[in-house]
Amino acid sequence: MLPGIVIKPLKKYIDERGFFVEIMRKDWNDIIKDEILQANLSITYPNIVRAWHKHERGQVDYFICIKGSIKLCAYDDKTQELTEIILTGENPHMVRIPGHYWHGFKALGIEPAIIIYFVNKLYDYKNPDEIRRPWNDPTIVPKSINGKKDDPRCNKPWDWFYPPHK
Repeated sequence: MLPGIVIKPLKKYIDERGFFVEIMRKDWNDIIKDEILQANLSITYPNIVRAWHKHERGQVDYFICIKGSIKLCAYDDKTQELTEIILTGENPHMVRIPGHYWHGFKALGIEPAIIIYFVNKLYDYKNPDEIRRPWNDPTIVPKSINGKKDDPRCNKPWDWFYPPHK
């Protein structure tokens, strides 16, 4: 895992009425390392890729998939390491992504993915802290994926649509 990325399982309390999940608490010192200033909701249709972008002025993102599923990726240009995380609404987790990594996600499955994400910087409409690359940028070539160098996707341009391997 790239340094600074943290994954926290979220507890789901289920009963006959439905379920309840705490999605943000100030006292979660194991993952919350920043003051949260903004919350956002994103709905993404199946097989849509929202990538790549990064934040150079210190923005940190905290992602939670609350419905559907996504493949969330972060890439470090310097080390050519890629971290890939699958998030689902059925088994909720919060993921902290330091903004200096290129990051993005793909909605998986047959239903829209609903994402809530928190950030430690307010969005500046006139001067956004965001640099973008195309979702299919051929210069994103991971040497390792989740610490593994023998993944068949290594040393090739990143392909969001690579078939799941067994």
